[in-house]
Amino acid sequence: MEVVSSSHSCLAIHQTPSSARRFLGTGLGPHNTKLARSRKSAILCVGTGRASNPSDSGKPHGFHVSDVNSALQGIPQKVGEVERVVIPGLPEGPDSSQISTGLWEWKPKLMVYYEKSGTKNSKAPAVLFLPGFGVGTFHYEKQLMDLGRDYKVWTMDFLGQGMSLPCEDPAPKDMVVEQDKESYWGFGQDSQPWANELVYSVDLWHNQVQHFIEEVIGEPVYIVGNSLGGFVAIYLAASSPHLVKGVTLLNATPFWGFLPNPLRSPHLSKIFPWAGTFPLPSSVRKLTETVWQKISDPRSIQKILRQVYADHSTNIDKVFSRIIETTEHPAAAASFASIMFAPMGQISFQEALSRCRSQHIPISLMYGKEDPWVGPFWGTRVKQQVPEAPYYQISPAGHCPHDEVPEVINYLLRGWLKNVESEGLVDLPFLDEPSYEEHGVSRELVFVRTGSKKSVSVRLFGSNISFWSQISSFLKQHASKTWVVSR
Repeated sequence: MEVVSSSHSCLAIHQTPSSARRFLGTGLGPHNTKLARSRKSAILCVGTGRASNPSDSGKPHGFHVSDVNSALQGIPQKVGEVERVVIPGLPEGPDSSQISTGLWEWKPKLMVYYEKSGTKNSKAPAVLFLPGFGVGTFHYEKQLMDLGRDYKVWTMDFLGQGMSLPCEDPAPKDMVVEQDKESYWGFGQDSQPWANELVYSVDLWHNQVQHFIEEVIGEPVYIVGNSLGGFVAIYLAASSPHLVKGVTLLNATPFWGFLPNPLRSPHLSKIFPWAGTFPLPSSVRKLTETVWQKISDPRSIQKILRQVYADHSTNIDKVFSRIIETTEHPAAAASFASIMFAPMGQISFQEALSRCRSQHIPISLMYGKEDPWVGPFWGTRVKQQVPEAPYYQISPAGHCPHDEVPEVINYLLRGWLKNVESEGLVDLPFLDEPSYEEHGVSRELVFVRTGSKKSVSVRLFGSNISFWSQISSFLKQHASKTWVVSR
């Protein structure tokens, strides 16, 4: 297998300019938002410079960070019993690490889009970021620009998502009339030879990441995964511990897939006639078209983003625009169907955690408290199963804390990486008192973003975490959701 030049990629070239699909206004507020209807798209292999708009190269990316110490003079070190800690903001312009792109041909016709930063840091550890479902490399731009100054940082799009969607139809129709220019790919009667066994499953992504580390990165890595990426990260660490130096979970989903795995449950899996292969059965095609038209609607995407970002002042224009671009790819609908009907992985999330613990793989947890999908209950469950793992609960932050509060995540990641690399000689963030390791501690992290001071509460849970604290966390989250709905 070869590493392909970064001068080519598979992109959707749209008649609708990206600026027309963006939120017109800042943040997630519904009153200042306009949505443009998507138009026809065509697939071409074109040159790319970055995952973002090439014209943005070298320009500030929305963050204007002044000198933190001078900007925060006069702020007390403690407010009540909670200590304030001043942390750096995000770098901008020439102070940020440059991002380069590439394509890797893992198997025939299966091209993986990736980005990297900080590769000149030859002696620094390698860190691989894995995205959640429905997003991609662009979701980690703030990590590559910042952490790339100190580490070798990588990220990729999973096959069937983002810019790792195929450049050819895996199951083309026999005849396509001239008017049918928006025909979905994968809806034909027969699959192409290269797609005969293609299923966009968690096992496929696990193998993709494993080979990417072996063939492209070329050394063991720390893996940071959000949502689906967290599931894949812990799965890979459990099955290939020689490739993983440690894992950080960012609101990792604790389950993936609905159908039984054919290797674990061969008899049960035979009950289901279709498990995500190409081409899609005729009955599934009709269902996919109906569901896809609903979930790919810009208004539906906007609604989901409002749910998963706790701070609605967060500017997610670029995230919204890139998700829309992906939904306009002709292979996106069939890929979505394959993902939804793909079987579960060969091992569960809980089993993967147990294996990692028995193999002494360092794990850290950084969860947004206001996540409506993977809330505090799931974070405390992981903490109870792996009590030695530091668990930082961040508020306000939702399902994507790395994009919502990147300053906090980058600060905590640096501290955790230094702790693991020094074999414990450098303390973890907040563990400046021995008692905190057992009982935990809270901090208020303060930083500057776009000229304004912001603060975020972070609670480090101690090892003394009980079953009742899980139940309490679950009930509080459920009550909060009920209250919001009743409003």
